[in-house]
Amino acid sequence: MPSTMTKSTQVKKGVGKDVEQLVELPSEILEEERDPIADLMKQAQAAYESYQQAQRMVAAAYQERQRQGEMSYKETEERAAKVCAEAIEKAKRVLEKAEQEAEEAYIKARMKAKQVHDDTVNEALLVRQETIERAWEETKKNAERIWKTFQGETKK
Repeated sequence: MPSTMTKSTQVKKGVGKDVEQLVELPSEILEEERDPIADLMKQAQAAYESYQQAQRMVAAAYQERQRQGEMSYKETEERAAKVCAEAIEKAKRVLEKAEQEAEEAYIKARMKAKQVHDDTVNEALLVRQETIERAWEETKKNAERIWKTFQGETKK
């Protein structure tokens, strides 16, 4: 900061009182002149340096924010991949269980159908046998009646 002390004050210290009056110069000339442009330039330079520093801080903050955003994206992507893999594994287990249950149900249904078939065949064979036996009995009875009629032994 420029000195505000005047040259006249400096001169007065080094010279006696009677010489003081002779040496005294007008204060406008003796005061160290301030250069308002130089002051403004210094202020502008300081403001520009502050601006550049703020710009660097903003850029650093932006880069940090971007890095955090990328990390957040990667974490989200990893969580989504993990959840997806777990869902696929669960779906696979559900499918295997459903296939196993379907296979078991198929085997039971097939066994039941075979049992029904066997029972039906056995029933049909039994009915056939009984029908044949009855038909044979009827045939024998008819043959006996015919024989008796042929021999004249019919009862009226």
